Amino acid sequence: MASWSPDSPCSCDCFVSVPPASAIPAVIFAKNSDRPRDEVQEVVFVPAGSHTPGSRLQCTYIEVEQVSKTHAVILSRPSWLWGAEMGANEHGVCIGNEAVWTKEPVGEGEALLGMDLLRLALERSSSAQEALHVITGLLERYGQGGSCLEDPAPFSYHNTFLLADRTEAWVLETAGRLWAAQRIQEGARNISNQLSIGTDISVQHPELRTHAQAKGWWDGQGAFDFAQVFSLTQQPVRMEAAKARFRAGQELLQQWQGGITAEVMMGILRDKESGICMDSGGFRTTASMVSVLPQDPTQPCVHFLTATPDPSRSVFKPFIFGVGVAQAPQVLSPTFGAQDPVRTLPRFQTRVDRRHTLYRGHQAALGLMESDQDRGQQLQKKQQDLEQEGLKATQGLLASEWAPSLQELGSLFQAFVKRESQAYA
Repeated sequence: MASWSPDSPCSCDCFVSVPPASAIPAVIFAKNSDRPRDEVQEVVFVPAGSHTPGSRLQCTYIEVEQVSKTHAVILSRPSWLWGAEMGANEHGVCIGNEAVWTKEPVGEGEALLGMDLLRLALERSSSAQEALHVITGLLERYGQGGSCLEDPAPFSYHNTFLLADRTEAWVLETAGRLWAAQRIQEGARNISNQLSIGTDISVQHPELRTHAQAKGWWDGQGAFDFAQVFSLTQQPVRMEAAKARFRAGQELLQQWQGGITAEVMMGILRDKESGICMDSGGFRTTASMVSVLPQDPTQPCVHFLTATPDPSRSVFKPFIFGVGVAQAPQVLSPTFGAQDPVRTLPRFQTRVDRRHTLYRGHQAALGLMESDQDRGQQLQKKQQDLEQEGLKATQGLLASEWAPSLQELGSLFQAFVKRESQAYA
């Protein structure tokens, strides 16, 4: 199974701001999901559920044991798979994942994708730390592996994760079944397709150091630097590019230290010069997310999702868990059941059209922006106005200037998706 080549796609960027880096008393999470440019991401709401003891759960490739209760989640995911690139749950836990390659070889067989681990953790945890334990427990039991692209040529990688809740964040970096994690209780942090935890390890796999010693990667003397010990000696070109994005992300976070807001994070995700807003050959930012997680537990968490590619020309739409939450049909891709190319063996021998309604309208709008400057500017102004309306409404909510019903909160995302779809009609 292919692991990587110098030209293999491998880019995403995750960010988090923990007070006092944030301008408000809230943890702020953000991610750009960079994937093949024609891949569709849908935004899926999954309600909380109760499950029969001993039942099994089908993930993208393998089954795992289901738990008795799962939390409600909102997911941004490539529409062909079960897991997600990023998402949040009703308890204010947010997670984003990234591809990474290390000295530990990528397995040949199908197991849990990093995106499956992400969704499982959101469904099963009520804090970032608990989510970390869920991921590492599943990693130990089932491993990670399987093709991460909807393509007949297999493409696999290991994963790093950024996990956040109302009070703190964690960076979790893996190498096969091994892992190291760093706790972030203040300040800003980012990850970009490379190992970034050095000697500041908060918790680790019990066999991490003995394994590194047995492989001859560490002599057992002095400080143990996880990134230095486990990173590939010869980095592919795209991994070097990830280093540049990582440094650019650090600089942007530092520039806004103490003043980071949802809008600032959106601006960072839209930064094309750094490559954080990706558009390179067959690869681009296919969806984006920003979440505001107030430290005050009486205030709702607000999650902004695009459901469309290129955040510089997309609308971040607010989602809040509430009584009236339901699936927005305009951002749900068609399904193909047992005939789906991911379900038939050998996998991915055919292609299907997974575009949802908003994606189709957005693609037409992008074409208009490029072919008709005047109409394109009018459309972009509509996008900006709609986004500002959502930002102002949620800012008013967090400042106690707007007191909507739980029903209104739950239907907020649906309303904004509907209005954006109408703008493209």
